[in-house]
Amino acid sequence: MLAAKCPGCGYVYDVAAGDEHEGFAAGTAWADIPDDWCCPDCGVREKIDFIPFDPEKVEA
Repeated sequence: MLAAKCPGCGYVYDVAAGDEHEGFAAGTAWADIPDDWCCPDCGVREKIDFIPFDPEKVEA
């Protein structure tokens, strides 16, 4: 998976970029994110709720 998107607020976790604020270095695979992690922007959605997302494709 290249990225995962929160269905609530639209936050995107991009594997290539990681999320330093959350403690995930660039290249941290989605599978390596803890199962109890939740969206850092809205805090409502948990990892299981995130939707696979391809950041290379532009949404219409």
